[in-house]
Amino acid sequence: MTDSLLIDRRIVTQAAELLEAARERGDLLATAESCTGGLLAATFTAIPGASDVFERGFVTYSNTSKSELLGVPAWLIERHGSVSEDVARAMVGGALTHSRATLAVAITGIAGPGGGTPDKPVGLVHLAAARRDAPVLHEQLLLGDIGRNEIRRESVVQALALLASLLRGE
Repeated sequence: MTDSLLIDRRIVTQAAELLEAARERGDLLATAESCTGGLLAATFTAIPGASDVFERGFVTYSNTSKSELLGVPAWLIERHGSVSEDVARAMVGGALTHSRATLAVAITGIAGPGGGTPDKPVGLVHLAAARRDAPVLHEQLLLGDIGRNEIRRESVVQALALLASLLRGE
């Protein structure tokens, strides 16, 4: 297995700009990650001074951890599957509920190489972002089977973009 550089300078720059925008607004950020395994949190914490904005990260790789740490109902996971819009929305809500953050983002998906089905193929990712007490934004990605690292990396890039949209009020 080869390991490519997942957090490149461009992604760190994008994250730094997002942190600065959040800092200016007085926002705190939280992440809830499944298929990215903490890569988004690692991206934020690669930036010196991030601790005044990045409040915490939840790595909820298993279904049990989604329920225990974020309060995602087990019946919701059973009904819709852990890779679904409903679970992504519940994850982001749980990140806000179980933190002091004012903004949060959640990522759940199938990074592969296995685990895909015809209905939920490798490369399917659901993102959700929310501001406390505001509607949740959702985005579905169909990245295709571009490789595990690339799926995880692109999920982080898109999560940063979704958070930036939220910060801009879009």
